[in-house]
Amino acid sequence: MVATVAQKSTSPRPGYGQLLRTPRAWTFLLPGFAARQPFGMLTLSIVLLVQHTTGSYGAAGAVAATTGISMAVSAPLAGRLTDRHGQRAVLVPVTLLHTLSSLTLTALALAHAPLWTLFAVAVPTGATVPQIGPMVRARWSATLRKSPLMSTAAAFESVTDEFTFVVGPLLATALCTAVTPAAGLVAEASLTLVGGLLFAAQRRSQPPVIRTERTRARRESAIRVPGVQVLIVAFFGIGTVFGGMQVSLAAFTESIGRPGLNGVLYGVFAGGNMLSGIVCGAIAWQGAPHRRLLGGYTALALAASLLWTSDSVLALAGLGLLVGVCIAPALITGYTLVGDMVPAGSRTEAFTWLTGAVALGQATAVTAAGQLEDRYWAGAGFLVPMTGTLLAALTLAALRSRLTVRH
Repeated sequence: MVATVAQKSTSPRPGYGQLLRTPRAWTFLLPGFAARQPFGMLTLSIVLLVQHTTGSYGAAGAVAATTGISMAVSAPLAGRLTDRHGQRAVLVPVTLLHTLSSLTLTALALAHAPLWTLFAVAVPTGATVPQIGPMVRARWSATLRKSPLMSTAAAFESVTDEFTFVVGPLLATALCTAVTPAAGLVAEASLTLVGGLLFAAQRRSQPPVIRTERTRARRESAIRVPGVQVLIVAFFGIGTVFGGMQVSLAAFTESIGRPGLNGVLYGVFAGGNMLSGIVCGAIAWQGAPHRRLLGGYTALALAASLLWTSDSVLALAGLGLLVGVCIAPALITGYTLVGDMVPAGSRTEAFTWLTGAVALGQATAVTAAGQLEDRYWAGAGFLVPMTGTLLAALTLAALRSRLTVRH
């Protein structure tokens, strides 16, 4: 049985220290941290490998996008199955299938197989990406229940995710450029296998499976919650930032003859996100979450709208840092809101809807940015995150009333 933290907090400002003293938290935090690292490597590893073997960012972006779309479509189903049958029952077979699919994609790319075969294998590669982040968040929700520490946990998970996006691209770039273009995907598959199985072994902290008819009906309501639908649009916009940055930074650094800076620049962007997340988790917020989300998202859209104007490494690093700083508040507030909106029996599914929205936005951006980079100037792909975040910000403004949590 998962331990439960009392709803009353012993501190007026719950902090990371108090959060990390939660009983049994470390039993799922450490393996969960290891298991999610490959997630930050997957898209960029595919882009670098396929671009190397085909010579086209458009083709590389399209294959990576297929993986992202497949993950976006399958993630909510995986979340629903997890809510019904438990995390271990879903995670073990998914981890094994993803490892096999990722290695098969690597072998086909190196063999210069027809492009359609890469697309075909990209589908199961994306569909079987282990949903570690939502599973960790579900464990926090089950452990903390209505504790004030939930907001701190959301911030902590955002920081952990962004650390993944600092380490992942750096590791993928280093392996693909210094070792071999295939090294990134091979490492991703290996780390997924080891980390996923280690996380699945932590049975005592996984949320209990509730099998009553009432709970079964409530599980089906996650996507029907109006606020969740609005958050999906917002997280899709955030995904366009991740995808657009990955492709456009790679194209920009290659155009100036310094491809090794790709991982560094993406690390600066993700590092800004991570540091912002740390600060957000340390603040005792007083305002309504939906208002914070709208304000933070507006800042993100404005910052992303400047990326395409960059004409130097320093300018791009500065703007990338600014965009990263603006992402964390939106992510943290969104995850906090969905945890309050959705019944306990459907939370893993709800979290995977948001994760899937990010993946779909990333896939769309990777495809669109790849086409723009191939046809226009180096950096044209930055127009994609500008468009995605502006449209999402307008949607949030128009439908903000749906984000109000009613108890």
